[in-house]
Parts: sequence; structure tokens; C-alpha cells
Amino acid sequence: MNLSSEFIEQTRSLFGEERYARFLDDVARDPVVSVRLNPAKPGAEWGGDCVPWAAQGRYIASRPSFTADPLFHAGCYYVQEASSMFLEQVMRRYVDAPVRMLDLCAAPGGKSTHAISLLPEGSLFVANEPMPLRAAVLAENIIKWGSPSTVVTRNEPADFAPFKDFFDIIVVDAPCSGEGMFRKDERAVSMWSPSNVKTCVSRQHTILSDIWGSLRPGGLLVYSTCTFNRHEDEDMVAWICDELGAEALPVDVEPQWGVTGNLVGGNEPVYRFIPGYTKGEGFFLALLRKDGDAPVSQPRPPRTKAAPLPKACKDMKGWLTSDDYTLTVDGENIVALPTKHQMAIAALQARLKVLHCGVPMAAVKNNKLLPMHPLAMSTLLNRDVFPMVELSCEQALAYLHREALSIPTAPMGVILFTYKNVPLGFAKNVGNRVNNLYPAEWRIRKDPMEL
Repeated sequence: MNLSSEFIEQTRSLFGEERYARFLDDVARDPVVSVRLNPAKPGAEWGGDCVPWAAQGRYIASRPSFTADPLFHAGCYYVQEASSMFLEQVMRRYVDAPVRMLDLCAAPGGKSTHAISLLPEGSLFVANEPMPLRAAVLAENIIKWGSPSTVVTRNEPADFAPFKDFFDIIVVDAPCSGEGMFRKDERAVSMWSPSNVKTCVSRQHTILSDIWGSLRPGGLLVYSTCTFNRHEDEDMVAWICDELGAEALPVDVEPQWGVTGNLVGGNEPVYRFIPGYTKGEGFFLALLRKDGDAPVSQPRPPRTKAAPLPKACKDMKGWLTSDDYTLTVDGENIVALPTKHQMAIAALQARLKVLHCGVPMAAVKNNKLLPMHPLAMSTLLNRDVFPMVELSCEQALAYLHREALSIPTAPMGVILFTYKNVPLGFAKNVGNRVNNLYPAEWRIRKDPMEL
């Protein structure tokens, strides 16, 4: 790893000689690999040690071809860097009632899917990503995770200005100089410079200022980076406290985890994950509470008349295992929204670029219903409604490649394919062939022989 002299001098001064030496020794080794299980979709089994700060986190001995595992595509687990799973400690200590939560810089979805698994029932989660390609990946991962009370948006932080006091919790995993990922990303090494750090600091100030009004008084801000320098870490936390009006809060940490605290002598509790001390990549997190105390704002319903439901929707009764959802029309699609949050979601749809929300249920064509893939992924799917056909691993991978399958014993009409009893998606048997309904944009593109 060809580190610049400026980075070496800056980091050695911050860490001290012993900590810097241990850091260098560790990053010269191969990175650790970790996954996090989806508790709502049991089925995946991984050996290895548990990630100590995340109940569903697992270290695995080597990196397999996740693409070749149908359970990965079914949302049974997420491949996530272990250090960033520390968000769980914030959630467990401070979140014990339903909330509205925003992950502002959410792609590709590691922290979002983690938070979704930890939120109390009745919560609403919004995952946002401004970059179009990254936002598409985020939406895919959120849909596969299966939670019905989620919204995915593609907006800049400033676009949330109309949503004053709207969220109880906001996560800002800020775009940063990426020093903590040098071992895994050679591009981050080559792009690093003191001037780039200054650029990142300026961008972080703007992001935090733009989103601060959307956090209710008394609400929580989780600020994190994957970098080491004090300018983007401790100094940024001090800036949030001094300029925006916040108090840094403690998070529970066990001594054996090897988490490092504040390195610049400040009073704010912060949490650093440094290779050589913690088993994972570089990561920084601080939790801050906004001054004051007030409930989230209640959105005004948009002044639009809801489109009537097609007659075919009467056939959708029982498709979900919960009655706490309302069917709505979105173009040619029928979407189930959590009734409790229907007005909040409508407000988001009226002002933001919403890529996904609730449970997209079915497309309506010629007054006939064709179930949509997010329904197959949803944890609310009533599996008794559709005939199920269990696939072998070879057949499952062919389905995920979006190949045509020959299943002589499959019943006619729409069928639900499963693998190890976990839903993979829908297909339609029309007699002489089985139409593959897996989303074309999600299909595996690698040749099966390369997996």
C-alpha cells in the first residue's frame, strides 16, 4: 500500500507511535469478511465467530462467491463490513418505541437494512441516496430485505427542507476521504490528499446544515465516516455541537471490543474502529441529540384525489398476512402502504423522488393482476395464496439469470419459486413454457460457469 507522506505524518501524529504501528501491521494483511443475517428471513447458515457488537453479524473465514448463493439474492443476509454494524449499539440503547428514521446517504444499504431489522414495529424507515445508479442499488437491497414499512428516495439533502421536524432519527454516513477503507480500495489511496480532506469537510458541513431542520428537537443524529482524520471526525462532532446545537451521547461499549475513544482530548464521546485494535476496517461514529424536545411534525395530506382501485383488486384479499395496510394505485401498479404512515408517505411522494415504498403488489393489465417481485420478497407475503415450486440450486441460479425454465410438474398460472423454502420470485406457467418474472435489471449477468 503506497501511502502518501502527508497521510503517514498526519495519522502517526493522531494515533501515536504504538497505535500507528499496530494499524500498519494489520492493514498489510487480508481484510476480514463479514455478513449480517436477516432475522426476518431465516435460512442462511454461516459458521465463524459472531461480530461482538451485532447479534446477527458473522465473521467468515474467506470470501465466497455470494452471487452463486440464491439465498443472497433472496435477502437472507447482507455482506457488510463488521465495524459499521456498531450502529446496533445505538439502536438497542436509545430506540425502544416506533420512530420515523432517515438514512440520508444510504447506498448501498448496509446500515439501512441493519436499522430496519432493529426498529420497533410500527416505525417508518426512509433510505435516501442522491446518485441515480447508487440509488437503484439501494432500492434493490431494501426490497430484497423485505420490510414493508420502508421508502427509498433519490434526493439531495437540501430537498428535505420542507420536512421540518419530520424525523426522530437521522443517520448521516457522510461522504468522506475514505482513509478507513484504504486496504479494500486502492482508488481511495490514490485520491487522498489534504485538499480532498478539506473538500470533504466542506461537503459534510453543507449536508449536516441542510438536513438539521428535518430532525425534531430532541431527536437523534448518528454521524459516521469511514475515515481517521480529526477534521472529519472529532472536529466535525464539535462543530455539530457548537454550531447546530447538539449534545453528544454515550454508546455502550465492552472493553474487549477494542474500540478507541476521542483522540484529540475533547469531551465528546466518540467511537473509533482502528484495524489492529478492532476486527474490521476503519470506522468512526458519534451519536448526538438535538437541543429541545418536540414530537415529529404531522404532514399535511396532498391535495390530490386518490385514483379508484381497479375491480381486479378484489382478488388480492389475503395476499398479505396483515390488515394494517391500505391498497393504493400508482400508475398501473397496486401498492400496499402501511395505513399508519399513509399520509407521511404521501407527503414524501408529493415532494421527493420516491423510487420505492410499501409493498408493490401487482401490475394491472387488461383488468388482470400480475404479482410483482417486491411482493415475493416481502416479509408480509401470504405464501398460501400462490402455488409454490421448490427449486434446486442449479434451477434457482438459472431463474436468477432470467433463463426460461422447464418445470413439467408446475401448476398452470402464477407460481412462487422457492429455494430452501425461501421465496425467490414469481413465474407464470402458460402451458408450453414458464415465463420468468424475475426483474430483468436484477438478473445475474455472470456466466453460470464463472460463478
